[in-house]
Amino acid sequence: MKRHELDRRQFLQTSAAVAGAAMLSRWGLTQAAAGEAVKRTAVDQVPLGKTGLKLSRLGFGTGSNSGREQLELGKEGFIKLIHYGYDQGITYVDAAKMYRTFGWIGDAIKGLPREKLFIQSKVPGQPDDVLAAIDEHRKTFDTDYIDSLLVHCMVKGKWTDEMKRVMDGFNQAKDKKWIRAKGVSCHSLPALRDAAASDWPEVHLVRVNPQGRVTDGPDITWDSQGTHDIAPVMQEIKTMHDKGRGVIGMKLIGNGEFKNPEDREKAIRFAMACKDIDAVVIGFTSTQQIDEAIERINRALAAA
Repeated sequence: MKRHELDRRQFLQTSAAVAGAAMLSRWGLTQAAAGEAVKRTAVDQVPLGKTGLKLSRLGFGTGSNSGREQLELGKEGFIKLIHYGYDQGITYVDAAKMYRTFGWIGDAIKGLPREKLFIQSKVPGQPDDVLAAIDEHRKTFDTDYIDSLLVHCMVKGKWTDEMKRVMDGFNQAKDKKWIRAKGVSCHSLPALRDAAASDWPEVHLVRVNPQGRVTDGPDITWDSQGTHDIAPVMQEIKTMHDKGRGVIGMKLIGNGEFKNPEDREKAIRFAMACKDIDAVVIGFTSTQQIDEAIERINRALAAA
């Protein structure tokens, strides 16, 4: 056999082997990616709508019963619990000026890598100096910025008209890079519909559980304790998601009323099966509650 024919055969054999290896490699990567998609967990870092921000799928709520339940832990116990949650992968901490724990957040996140945390907080009412009220959050938390800041607890329809001055202040704070995203939490269906229709919010904190316990209904009151049809809420959530908003579910455990494990399982499975909800937040007062929530969410995601 001539030498050039041998060289050509070796070249073709080598090229075929390389091409085959590349195809196997791509197939393997595709399979790995598919496997990873199946193995979603409670502590994955997930996108918050189209804000460009990420947070853990499960958040640590610091406002159970307006924070009274966490307050009973004492400051040291509260800090230890926040750190325990972080060690499990919970990087999203949900706070508010109205929560009894507000003044503890700075010490609770001290020593944790700020760039890995997602801190959400809320401004109540209509402060005289909106920028000063926002700056108070930065100073209290000892941080240069708040990842997501919300107008807290809207209940009236057309709240965007009444709150325009506050919303303008949020816009200024975002321009100053004091906050990275702005949004609203609602406590009635009229307010929720107004929020979904408005172009202003980037993030929505929405009460959701399939039982409809302490979720948004027609009553214009922040402390409505009834049970409502969840379908209208889910329609607004879909609208928010379709607009690229970040959507976070709260009151997942029915404001702590779901003492029956089956109710907690049902609520978590419902939220995890909803593609329009980016993340959820649960108020924790013990390591056992954190462990249970992670386990239930992981199981729900595996089944979804």
